[in-house]
Amino acid sequence: MAELSGVRVGCAMTGSFCTFRSAFDAWRALRDAGAELVPIMSFNAASTDTRFFPADEARRIFGEIAGRPPLATLAQVEPIGPKKLLDTLAIAPCTGNTLAKLANGIADTPVTLAAKSHLRNGRPLVIAVSSNDALAGNAANLGRLMAARHVYFVPFRQDDPAEKPNSLVARFELLAETVKNALDGRQIQPMLK
Repeated sequence: MAELSGVRVGCAMTGSFCTFRSAFDAWRALRDAGAELVPIMSFNAASTDTRFFPADEARRIFGEIAGRPPLATLAQVEPIGPKKLLDTLAIAPCTGNTLAKLANGIADTPVTLAAKSHLRNGRPLVIAVSSNDALAGNAANLGRLMAARHVYFVPFRQDDPAEKPNSLVARFELLAETVKNALDGRQIQPMLK
């Protein structure tokens, strides 16, 4: 399968550590579809040991999937826009904190700076949200980004409506399909699955 053959995809991860396994599977699917992966990690994703993954293992797995070590500094990601290094950039997982920064133009992490730098070229940004407050404190930021040009969302769902009614998580298995559609300027539908 080479549906994305030759497409340069920035693959950015932020600190929703509980979804890293799903994100790694989604990155593998993109790679298997022929995409050239450029891995990027936020400061927290690259350096925080958690019960899900030690930081060095998460970086190693991500690097193996992409075939190169993740970019994890501001200086490493800054050339993305000026040099037009990516055809699309996908953030999976995208935390509520990163969602808020993107919605408000804050570019102080490798992931948010990569997104800002990439969007200046009018190329698609794909977001796979994973946030416990997406339907509460971050609802306005989610809405702002849904209305933004060149921003596309991986379809999402409430992961535990009874216990965490404000939480949303992306359907990571739909990342590759969302990227394909975003490259054609289309939002995959339905967004709520």
